[in-house]
Amino acid sequence: MKKTALFLLCVFFASVSFSLETGPMAALKGPVDEGIRLLSDPKYKNPSLKSVQREKIWEIVRKAFDFTELSGRALATNWKTLNPQQRKEFSEVFSEVLGNTYLDKIQGAFRDERVEYIGQEMVTDSKAVVKTKIIREKGEIPVDYSMRLKDNAWKVYDVQVEGVSLVQNYRSQFNEILSKDSPDELIKRLHKKLKEQQKGDTK
Repeated sequence: MKKTALFLLCVFFASVSFSLETGPMAALKGPVDEGIRLLSDPKYKNPSLKSVQREKIWEIVRKAFDFTELSGRALATNWKTLNPQQRKEFSEVFSEVLGNTYLDKIQGAFRDERVEYIGQEMVTDSKAVVKTKIIREKGEIPVDYSMRLKDNAWKVYDVQVEGVSLVQNYRSQFNEILSKDSPDELIKRLHKKLKEQQKGDTK
């Protein structure tokens, strides 16, 4: 559980959108500082303000991630079996489930970590990997951000923490489900999960 929480923290810790003008790594730094500021702000230790902090973090994430690309990669070849409406619905509900699954853990796991930027690799003109490491009290954690250029902005479509990919983690789960059930059944399961999460938030 501790490693899972750490993975989730790293996934969203540097979730940002990247300006075409400055390039991936240079544009990463400002929003990361904003995320750190939000997570470090002592006023959010007040339980009544946790939902406010959470929504601010989620706002950064929504703008940062290309959830359609992430969803397509998570489904791999199964993505081709979905029609346009199914793809849209899957991407929307999957992104909401991701947010509800991880944001509470991110808020609870942050312990004044800082980020060091190692470098960036331009895979193609429209794809890049920014290599960083999270500096913690008990050691360093390598975190790589895979991005692609879309609508003149760099957006995240995968994060690898200590070599473990967010996309590949979900791909294995979805592949198992789709080996037995239809895409509509997978989407139905995600909607059910989302409703369960929303009920939990109201308790």
